[in-house]
Amino acid sequence: MSRILNAASVAAVGLTAASMLMLAEPGFASDLAESANLPAITLPGADAPVEAEPADLSTEAKSPVESPSESQDESAVEPKPAPVDADTLAELVSETVHPAEMDPELRCLAGAVYFESRGESLVGQLAVAHVVINRANSGRFPKSLCGVVHQPSQFSFVRGGKMPAVRNGAQWNNAVAIAQIARDGSWKNQAPGALFFHARHVSPGWRKTRVASIDNHIFYR
Repeated sequence: MSRILNAASVAAVGLTAASMLMLAEPGFASDLAESANLPAITLPGADAPVEAEPADLSTEAKSPVESPSESQDESAVEPKPAPVDADTLAELVSETVHPAEMDPELRCLAGAVYFESRGESLVGQLAVAHVVINRANSGRFPKSLCGVVHQPSQFSFVRGGKMPAVRNGAQWNNAVAIAQIARDGSWKNQAPGALFFHARHVSPGWRKTRVASIDNHIFYR
């Protein structure tokens, strides 16, 4: 009989301790009251119980958020033109597609090629185009191609800060293609690093490093 009473006493003590732990844990009293449809119990000095949002029990996996590039319809993306594989510079020039609308920088570069070297070989024209590009990248000249071309006292064909009118034709088409090739760096330049050039029939007496001699021009850096 005494063993039964002792066991009952131990069980009662365990239940009492469990009840105290339940009441002492924040928020747990309000949960018990809600489950039993009873008013929530607020312990002295404790904050009012806050009703927690129900947990999302959905087992359906949520789709990751797609970036605009991922969600874009692949069929709507305009394919880029395949790179031109040419064996000669002339072939590359003939296969270079002219832009529908020419940006000002390309027009300035093509103008320099046209007016300075349209009577030269394509290799010579490409070298002239690279001089303009090298100047823009050097930090010693204007940073834009148009700024380089229109810089006072640099290119003789620029008069009053303006470029003369261009006559459309094969030579202009070649100049535009050469300008694109030079800007893209898609063909090796035979006057690497050149910042200056002059015609063979003049002798300016420059103390500069000679880089190349192509057609009627001598290039320096």
